[in-house]
Amino acid sequence: MSEHTLQHSYSAGSAGPAGSAEVTVQDPGQLIPVVRSTALVRCNPLTKIAVALILMVGALLSIDLVSAGIVLAFTLVSLPVTGLDLLAALKRLWFLPVGALLAAWGTAILAEKTGAVVIDVGPILMTTGSLDAAAAIFVRALALAIPLIVLASTIDPRDLSDALIQHLRLPEVVVVSVLAASRLLGLLVTEWQTLSMARRARGVAGGSLVRRTSSLFGGIFVLLVQSIRRGTTLAMAMEGRAFGRPGRTWRRRSTFAGRDLVAIVASLGVCVAAIVSAHLLGTWNPIIGG
Repeated sequence: MSEHTLQHSYSAGSAGPAGSAEVTVQDPGQLIPVVRSTALVRCNPLTKIAVALILMVGALLSIDLVSAGIVLAFTLVSLPVTGLDLLAALKRLWFLPVGALLAAWGTAILAEKTGAVVIDVGPILMTTGSLDAAAAIFVRALALAIPLIVLASTIDPRDLSDALIQHLRLPEVVVVSVLAASRLLGLLVTEWQTLSMARRARGVAGGSLVRRTSSLFGGIFVLLVQSIRRGTTLAMAMEGRAFGRPGRTWRRRSTFAGRDLVAIVASLGVCVAAIVSAHLLGTWNPIIGG
């Protein structure tokens, strides 16, 4: 079964002739590539998901600048320990501040107009109150999105599947099937591009709308046949490896270490600090019961 080309980097402690092994897989289709191994990168995937959820709670419970600002500041300061390519992150996540800015613009125009008038041009009216709400929405959107995307980029899909099966006891067949499907999505795109170029070179594609539609359905049918064949091969391989059978052992064990506890405690501390600071400064504006 063909897959994407994977770059394997072996860290100290991997199972091999010299010792034990820990293999880090860098997926070329990953949104932000991991360029170095850090303590956070080596954390259990379930820990990373928990950290992201905890930080999101700190920014989600209230629409105010203080709580969201603390979570966002902690996330930005912690970026170097994520092991990600920060230059690639700046290039690929440009849409986040743009989207947050659009949300802030809409809030500034539609929010309740309180305080002194700042801008009054035709139908556009902005006050200090509406601008404060817009700033809170802008920072809050970034505080919700960046931790999730950053931590998700450090998760190896194989490690995640091992953790889900071994710790959360999710069905092996379902988890491994979803993992295989996600890893083969890029291959499906590549095959579609190759098929389109081949049909265009043979003069099958192009022309009238009817001909293009016929070519489209023909290509989809070819991909469907290939997917069924690949799925059958995968099912046979999983059956041969006793997935879903009782007593099956695991080559790779998903474990927790002290760094996982440190990450959880640090995220909880930031979440509590964000909520307490917002209360002390009088900016707490809960989304429920406010």
